[in-house]
Amino acid sequence: MIEPFKMGYTVLGGLGIFILGMKFLSESLQMLSGGLIRKAISSVTANRVLAVLVGLSVTAFVQSSSITTVMVVGLANAGLMQLSQAIGVILGANIGTTITGWILAVNIGKYGLLLVGLGIFPMLFVKNERISGIAKVVVALGMIFFGLEIMSGAFKPLRDAEGFRNLMLLLDARSLPSLLGCVAIGCMMTMIIQSSSAMLGITMALATTGAIPMQTAVALVLGENIGTTITAQLAALGSTFTARRAAMAHSMFNVAGVLIIIAIFSPFISLIETLVPGASDYVNNVGSRPYVAAHIAFGHSFFNVVATLVMLPFLQYLERAVVKIVPEAGAAGKGPFKYFGPPGSMPLAMGVSMVHEELKRMYGLVQTALCHAGNLLKPESKGRERFTQKIKAIEDETDIMQKEITTFTVSLMQAGNSGLEQSDRAYAYIRAADELESIADYAASISSYVKRLEKNELDFSEDAWKDLESFHSRVLDFFARTGKMLENEDSGSANDMWKEASGLNAFANAIRDAHLDRMKDGSCGALSALIFSDMAIALRRIKNHTVNLYEALSSEDR
Repeated sequence: MIEPFKMGYTVLGGLGIFILGMKFLSESLQMLSGGLIRKAISSVTANRVLAVLVGLSVTAFVQSSSITTVMVVGLANAGLMQLSQAIGVILGANIGTTITGWILAVNIGKYGLLLVGLGIFPMLFVKNERISGIAKVVVALGMIFFGLEIMSGAFKPLRDAEGFRNLMLLLDARSLPSLLGCVAIGCMMTMIIQSSSAMLGITMALATTGAIPMQTAVALVLGENIGTTITAQLAALGSTFTARRAAMAHSMFNVAGVLIIIAIFSPFISLIETLVPGASDYVNNVGSRPYVAAHIAFGHSFFNVVATLVMLPFLQYLERAVVKIVPEAGAAGKGPFKYFGPPGSMPLAMGVSMVHEELKRMYGLVQTALCHAGNLLKPESKGRERFTQKIKAIEDETDIMQKEITTFTVSLMQAGNSGLEQSDRAYAYIRAADELESIADYAASISSYVKRLEKNELDFSEDAWKDLESFHSRVLDFFARTGKMLENEDSGSANDMWKEASGLNAFANAIRDAHLDRMKDGSCGALSALIFSDMAIALRRIKNHTVNLYEALSSEDR
């Protein structure tokens, strides 16, 4: 006899344990992967096969295609990934997410509590981060299997319920309307739950208990493949046309693949039955179907692998199609740093990689502002107003970038899914963004001092201009040397950097003394002297913030 309330809270509790286990598994694998995810993303090129392999491997590590596709949309929006690359990674993510089905197909649900018991104490009390991470993987797997076992137990009464059996007669996926109904249900439920893995777990639990036949389960999984694309679509709302095209490509690919399988659904089911050992409808002595989960997992994998292999040679046509569907006209501009959805749903390693790329862009803008400031320090410089406006525009943009990088990175850290290495990198980038913003501010200050000089119809001596120009040139070289660290290039030893910083301090003292001598002999007026002093101080402050930038980037590599 079915007790609806009891079955409802049991299924809900089992699903909660299952989802928590999936979250723990994703977090622990991200931590154990170290810099692998970041290196994988940075290795993506126009090579479509490599892009697919990167999407597959990253999704296998984070155990969530939604996380990978949201990340791809973010990279595309920030201009850090081309559309062809994004499509390749998304196709790989579709294959990578099928690994979850094989994990669920392992019939060890009764040992779920044993795995939790084995892993919980090392996870909580061992201080070694790697051992603790491995223990967390064990606990996560235990929770996944135990949650699946609870749901399976709760669904058992359904197989004997006449009302549910009558419903399944309508949704047996043996006719086209019934098949489309199953696909629609799988799609809608995945959109609501926002996790294809959770829906896959529910589907397998229903099939294992005999509540639904194998073909109904496969039809639901096809719908889940479409439903999971809603995450990327939501992430792309209000973003650039490239990001929206990447999300559209994901949806179009999955919908096209599902429509093809619908057209050959009966042969597809027969092929699964032929290739997978054990009959899907075999019932053991306890009333369960031990082989059906493997059939579902195989169907899921086979569908995505074959669809990807078939689509690979035609990626350029998919790209052209989404370009036509999502036109460039009226798209949002690139603007400052963009990110989507709650950062807690994004792996820290991937989020930090985005921050690193954006930090490189911010560095380039600040370097441009410093070059413009150098043009202002040439005594015969023309178009000073134009340089001043460009510096002001960059200073405004870096203010926004610094704020958003900090907000985004802190949100990533608060999700609590990071290892010590990734945490150190994140905090180093927050500090680096702050130093770059300060340098842009001082570049703007130099432009305001030059404007004050012109407003009061004052000028410096030839020697004074040469001193400022020389000091600026040396500071700019020091800044450029520090920036090599963002490109993973050799900027020299720390000892060399400190020597150069000390040399700049000595040079600053020398031009200050020369400036005092000019004041004594009357060749420099009081207001001109004050403005010169302000400019020299601004250049010295730029040098100080560059030293701080070097320290921040050095701590990131430790």
